[in-house]
Amino acid sequence: MTLASRRHALRMVAGAALASVAAGLVRSASLEKVREKGVLRVAVYADLRLFSWREGSKVLGIDADLGRALAEALGVRVDLWDFVADEEVGDDLRNTVWRGPLLGGQVADVMLHAPYDLAFARRHDRVAIVAPYCRETFALAYVPEGGARFEGPLPGLAGRRVAVELAGLPDLFLSAQFGGVLRAQLVREPTGDAAVRAVLAGRADAVIATRAQIEHAGLAQGLRLRQAPLPGLLARGWDVGLAVRDDSRDLGDALEEAVRELAQDGRLDRMFAGYGVARQPPALA
Repeated sequence: MTLASRRHALRMVAGAALASVAAGLVRSASLEKVREKGVLRVAVYADLRLFSWREGSKVLGIDADLGRALAEALGVRVDLWDFVADEEVGDDLRNTVWRGPLLGGQVADVMLHAPYDLAFARRHDRVAIVAPYCRETFALAYVPEGGARFEGPLPGLAGRRVAVELAGLPDLFLSAQFGGVLRAQLVREPTGDAAVRAVLAGRADAVIATRAQIEHAGLAQGLRLRQAPLPGLLARGWDVGLAVRDDSRDLGDALEEAVRELAQDGRLDRMFAGYGVARQPPALA
C-alpha cells in the first residue's frame, strides 16, 4: 500500500480534516448510462496490497475481484483503473469520481475502499459513500520466540524492533506516546505490507499493521497475533465502502444491493479467504 493511501485512511480514523471540494466537474455515469455503454469503470488503488495491486498486465487483489463481481452483477464488463493515491482521500474522491484528474481524463463510475464514516461523508458531499463491505483494524504480530513481552503493556516493547508504515497511524502513535521511549526502535517501511515482510526477513521483532495485511503476508509464515487489545487510537477500526458521484445514487443503490447479495451468499467472504484473510464485517452495515 502506498504511503499516501494509508496515511489518508489513518488520518481519517484519527479525525484529521481532509481536502475540500473544488470546481471543474466531469459527469460520471448513472446506472442507466453504465448499462447503455456496457462497462462499469471501477477505480482501485494502485498499491494497496492485499486489496489491489498490479502484476504485469493484471490488477489483483480483493478490491479488483470485487470490482469484477460488481460489473457482473450489473450485466456489464469491468474497466479496472488502478490509480495512484493522492495526498488525502478527499483528493482521491475528487480525482476518480466527481471531477477527474487535474491533467484531464475520464472519471470512474465507482471508487472502492472509501472510508464509510458519517462525519467523513458530510465533509465530502460531492459523493455518496455506500455499501460497506469490510472493516479494517490494527493488530500487532510478532515472532513467537520471546513473545510474552509483546502481550504486555506497549512500553514493555522498549528494546524490541517494531516495524510500522512510515507516517502511518502506528508510527505517529508510538512515536508520541509513552514519553517517546519507542520512537528510536521503530523500523519504518514504505507500506504496511512491507512492514510485515520486514519481520519475516528478520529486520524487526514485531509489526503493527492492519489485521488483513498481517493475515495476508505473515500468519502463514509463522507470525503470532497479539491477543491483548491495542490501546488508544490503535484499537479503533474503520469501515470500508464504495463511493459514487452524488448524482449517481441509482448506481449506488444497485451496487449496494450487489454487495449485499455477495455478502449473503458467501462470495464476499470467499474473495477475502482467497488471499488468506478472514473478512471483518463492517460495524455500520
